[in-house]
Amino acid sequence: MRPLPIPALLVALLVASGCAVNPATGERQLSLVSEGQEIQMGREADAEVSASLGLVADDGWQTYVQSLGDRMALASERPNLPWTFRVVDDPVVNAFALPGGFIYITRGILTHFSSEAELMGVLGHEIGHVTARHSVSQMSRAQLAQLGLGVGSILAPDLAPLAEAAGAGLGLLFLRYGRDDERQADDLGLRYMTRENYDPREMAATFEMLADASGAAEGGRVPAFLSTHPDPLERRDRIIARIDAGEVSGTRIEREAFLRRLEGMTFGEDPRQGYFEENVFLHPELAFRLDFPVGWRTLNGRDAVQGVSAEEDALLVLTQDDASTPGAARDAFLGGEGMRGTNLSNEAVNGLPAARADFLATTEQGTLAGAVVFIAHDGDVYRIFGYAPEARWSARSSAVRGALGSFRRVTDPDVLNRQADEIELVRTTAAMSVEEFHRRYPSEVPIETIATINRLELGETIPSGTLVKRVVSGSP
Repeated sequence: MRPLPIPALLVALLVASGCAVNPATGERQLSLVSEGQEIQMGREADAEVSASLGLVADDGWQTYVQSLGDRMALASERPNLPWTFRVVDDPVVNAFALPGGFIYITRGILTHFSSEAELMGVLGHEIGHVTARHSVSQMSRAQLAQLGLGVGSILAPDLAPLAEAAGAGLGLLFLRYGRDDERQADDLGLRYMTRENYDPREMAATFEMLADASGAAEGGRVPAFLSTHPDPLERRDRIIARIDAGEVSGTRIEREAFLRRLEGMTFGEDPRQGYFEENVFLHPELAFRLDFPVGWRTLNGRDAVQGVSAEEDALLVLTQDDASTPGAARDAFLGGEGMRGTNLSNEAVNGLPAARADFLATTEQGTLAGAVVFIAHDGDVYRIFGYAPEARWSARSSAVRGALGSFRRVTDPDVLNRQADEIELVRTTAAMSVEEFHRRYPSEVPIETIATINRLELGETIPSGTLVKRVVSGSP
C-alpha cells in the first residue's frame, strides 16, 4: 500500500482519536473540541449575544425560562454544563443555542406560544442541539477542512484557527444545522419534555405555528435559515407518528397559566427603540430623526442603525459616541490608525452643535473615502458617518452628505408618544367564530396573525370561556 501523504495521515489519525460515542444520541461522533473549550466559546459568545440582541428587562420571565430549562437540562445526558437560558428582546420568532449550554428564546416566539408545553418543546429541542454537540461537530468538520487545505493548524491550544473557521462570538449564530441534526434535536426535545410529562402534541402544534408565522405580515417574522431546515409540517407529522405509535406521551399542557404571563408583553417591533417610516428613522425615546438615502436597505440594531446602498458599495451608520463634545469625538475618530481627516468644520446641523470632517481610511482591502458628523443632542453625542471605496465615493458622497445633514430634533407628538403593540387577553363570554372575535375585540394586526398566535383556524368556533390573545396599542 502507498503511504498516505502527511496531511491525509494526520486527518485520519485525528478522525480516529476524535471520535467518541455521544451519550445523548448513542452514535460515534467526530469532535476535535474538548468540553472545556466548548464551554469557553459559549461563555464568550454569550456576552456578545446578550449585548448585541439585548435581554428582555423582566426578571420574572428570565427566572421562569431558566427554571424550566434547568428541569430538563439537569436531567439530560450532560447535566454538568453551565446551562444558561435567556429571553432576548427580539421580535423574530426564533430560538437558538450556543456551544456549552447557552440557550436563547426570543420574545417574538414567546408571544406565539399558547402553552408552557410548547415552550418546553422548543427548549428541549435546543437542549438537544447542545447534548448532541451539533455545533461542535460542525466546527470539528470545519477544522478538518482547513487542515486538508493546508490552512492553519488545528492543534493550536488558543483555538485561533477554530475561531476563524467557525466565527467567534456572533458568528456562532450563523452555524446552520443540517436536516438530520434538526430531526435528531426534535427527537431529543421530545425525550426531554415527555420526561417531565408534557404533552408532545404541543410540540407538534409549534411546527404548525412556524409554518403559519413564516408567511405572517405582522409580528411573525421567522429567521431566513429555516429554509435549510426540514419543512415544519413534515416535522409535525413525524412527531404525531411517534405519538400514534406509542413511543412518546405526556399530559401536561399548562395553557392558562402560561397565557397569563404573556399579558402586556410587547408584540412585534418596539418603536420605542426606534423605527423606520420608509427611509426615515425616528426615535421617540431620544427625540430625533435621520433621513437615510432613498432606495437604501436599512437595519435598526441595538447598537447602531445602518443603511447600505442598493449597489452595496456604500454604508451609512448612526451610533452614539462616548465623548463629551462633538469636537472631542471627531478628534478621537480621526486619530485612529490609518485615518486622515480633511475639511474640518464646526457648522451646526439644524441648530444642534456639530463637528464635521471628510476622511480617508487606509485598510487592508484598500482606501475608503467618507464623511462624518458628530452632533450633540439632549446630553448625548451622536456619530453619523458614511463611506465607500475611494473610487466610488464621488457617486455616493451627495447621498451620504444629505443624510448627515438631516439629523434633527423631533417635536411631533404622534412620534414622541408612539407606543409598542402588546398582548392583551380576553376571556370569551359566548361561543363565537374567529371572525366574530376579531370584530368584537379588534387588534392592531390582521386576523390571520390573531389566528396564528392563538392556534386557531379562520372560521373555527371559539368556545365560551376561552382565554384568547389579541394585540393592542400599548399605553404611554
